[in-house]
Amino acid sequence: MLLKGVGADRADSTSTGEVASSTPDSLELPASRATKHDPGHLGTSGRTRLPDGGVEADPAGSSFVVRAANWGRVWWTTLAFALLAVGAVRAAGWLFVLCLVGAGVAGSLAVVGRRSVHGAWYDVIAVPFESLAGISWVYSAFGRIGDGTARRSWRAGIAVAVTLGLLAVFVPLLGGADATFAKLLAAVTPELDTGSVVRWIVLFVLLGLGSVGAMYLLAGPRATATGAPSGRCLRRLEWALPVGALTILFAIFVVAQFVALFGGDDYVQRTANLTYAEYARSGFWQLSIVTILTLAVIAVVLRWAAQDSAADRAWLRILLCVIGVLTLIIVASALGRMWTYQQAYGFTVMRVLVEVCELWLGLVYLLMIVAVLRLDGTWLPRAAIGTAMSTLVALAVLNPEGLVAERNIDRWEHGENLDTRYLSGLSPDIVPAIGRLPEPQRSKVLSAIRLDLDEDTWQGWNLSRASAR
Repeated sequence: MLLKGVGADRADSTSTGEVASSTPDSLELPASRATKHDPGHLGTSGRTRLPDGGVEADPAGSSFVVRAANWGRVWWTTLAFALLAVGAVRAAGWLFVLCLVGAGVAGSLAVVGRRSVHGAWYDVIAVPFESLAGISWVYSAFGRIGDGTARRSWRAGIAVAVTLGLLAVFVPLLGGADATFAKLLAAVTPELDTGSVVRWIVLFVLLGLGSVGAMYLLAGPRATATGAPSGRCLRRLEWALPVGALTILFAIFVVAQFVALFGGDDYVQRTANLTYAEYARSGFWQLSIVTILTLAVIAVVLRWAAQDSAADRAWLRILLCVIGVLTLIIVASALGRMWTYQQAYGFTVMRVLVEVCELWLGLVYLLMIVAVLRLDGTWLPRAAIGTAMSTLVALAVLNPEGLVAERNIDRWEHGENLDTRYLSGLSPDIVPAIGRLPEPQRSKVLSAIRLDLDEDTWQGWNLSRASAR
């Protein structure tokens, strides 16, 4: 069979860096794909070939590494399917698009397996990136098909494709030439919507390219990264001075936040000439930018700072952990400001998304502190991506548009204004929430939502749309 053995055992590493391929001749990898693997990414045999042709014993811990990589693949695959399943439950189009992108990222990480030497940015786009190289790989395999069942199957497939192509050309021509024949064709030919045909063709091509890229990666994985990154060039003074200055600045800012919190409205009016509500609603975006930039600073220092002595490592842990904790307080301050802003002006999908992003950043900072304590951030990019995908699944379970509708109705019940026009522009996900509204508001919002609902096909069925009907 043409694709038989794609998932076979990986090549063993040799002292000369050559790889003995276990891939069948029909799918032999080009020389550029023969990469040297570390012992942690051995094949299922778990043994390394020695220069004299012998085989050494199983390296310590190699079986554990292989099992960990397999469990990682299970995790990313499960996450990808969970994100794809959102489309059958939630009707919000923007949410499904985010989940679809997330599923593509998780699927690519599942195929790559362990972290590659090319880094997280390559890992998340490895499947589509390698699909182009995979096309030439598959094409070259066809030229090596020998006589026998595989060649006969390939020739039969070509014959079927040519037959379908000829029918596609000649049947419309003959139908246009004779009315009787055209009527006969109309009776046996299903009606096809041009837009649907184009969508299915595009989907088929994308899935085909993705499958080729995935098989290409599985047949010859890239070399995997091991150990701590090399090339640490920042001495203690070079990184401690800017990080120390930021730490002092953040400490002063946090103290000012607490003074304003306990000082109340009178203190803020005297100091900033603002009411406490105006003070709390201001500055969210500035704090969010500070949070992101600080994350970049910590990542750079953790990656490039020298760890030659115990004093270097101690200072690195202390300063980076302190600035990490202070930034977590700033994240909490930004979340409080956005919550106050929504209490005053109402809840929207965008504002909820911003809050969720801030919560995710807070989680990333916790992971960053763990990485700092371990003085190893090589695992952090994948962990951050995994928490982002998990947060997206949690957001879908939370039903963001339903939450927005619920909170706005709560505000309305406490005497605030209700923007029914905004609610009418949301998806059927809010239908359970607007059941709390009295008439005529409920019917007004429901009729606007149902106006855009069409019947779902079997492959496009959605729980929220079905419930709204």
